[in-house]
Parts: sequence; structure tokens; C-alpha cells
Amino acid sequence: MIKKKTTPSRPHFRRGAPRKEAEHRINEYIRAPHVRITLEGEAARVFTLEEALAVAKQQGLDLVEIAPDADPPVCRIVDYSRFLYEQKKKQKEIKAKQVKTLLKEIRLSPRLGEHDFSFKLTHAKAFLEEGHKVTVLLMFKGREMAHQEIGEAVVKKFIESLAEVGVPEAPFRKEGKKILVTIAPNKKKK
Repeated sequence: MIKKKTTPSRPHFRRGAPRKEAEHRINEYIRAPHVRITLEGEAARVFTLEEALAVAKQQGLDLVEIAPDADPPVCRIVDYSRFLYEQKKKQKEIKAKQVKTLLKEIRLSPRLGEHDFSFKLTHAKAFLEEGHKVTVLLMFKGREMAHQEIGEAVVKKFIESLAEVGVPEAPFRKEGKKILVTIAPNKKKK
């Protein structure tokens, strides 16, 4: 018995993310009739698209549109794959240099015991020394609202205890049943 070759009923599609459009227009995909190019050792000059493509082809490189919004668009004659590689490398360096600060939260209570206070203070100091900001949040429950001065005293004591490693961005504020203050790391300490 001879087996018949069967063709799939539908074409095979590549799985994964859809193809994204190229970041830059290159060579024949550039739409402008005139482009501005800077050649080595010369000032920027305006070429027709055909002339620019001929110069790029003569050098064995690509014509890449750098600034499409300019009038006329600015192009460079480079090896496109190398150009993309260098751009990704620059972006990686920029990303590595960025300082990532997180916002950590410490919750307090007006009835906080001495051990709990020192435990939370230790954590807040550690966060500030790592370079993170700390939000101190004191919540009032039930009848504690009648004695808000106790909660304010706890927050003031907490802020004073952190004075060597952190500085409040603004004075603490009351929002309903909460007292909030954000403490930033002390830059002088670093």
C-alpha cells in the first residue's frame, strides 16, 4: 500500500511574539526624496536619495535614517547590524548606571512596645543604608483616634532615631486614621 502525502490544511505560522517593525528605515525603505548626510571629514550635505544610496552602496554599507522628523531627514552611512549592536550596548550601559530606589514601608502603632520599636527601627536603618526610601505609616484603630498625640510622639521618636541615616522629605501628615512620612536616605552619609 502506498501512503499518500498529506498537506496540512493551514500553513504553519511561527509561534511567539509578532514581528515588530524595524526601529530605523534603511536603504530603499527611506521615503524622503532628499536626505542630509555627514561624510567623514566634511560638513553635513543634502543629497538626493538616489545619490545617497549610490554612495552607501559604493562603500558597501547601509544608509540608515537617524532623525526622520528633521527636514530633510538625517541619515548615516554605516553597517546596520553593527549600528544596532552599538545602540544596544549604549542602552545597557545607561540602564546599569541608573540608581534603582525602592519604596519600603514600615508600619507602626501607637501601642508599640520597646522591642517592636527597636526591631522596626533596625529594619528601617537597613533599608536606608541600602539606598531605599522608607514610608513610615502609623495606623489608629478605634478609640486610639482620641489620643493622636501618642501616635505623633511615636512617629517623631522614630524620625529622630533615624536622623543619622535618613532625612524626612516633608513633615509627617495626617490622612484620616493614618500618619504618614517618607524618609529618604541621607546623602551626606554616603
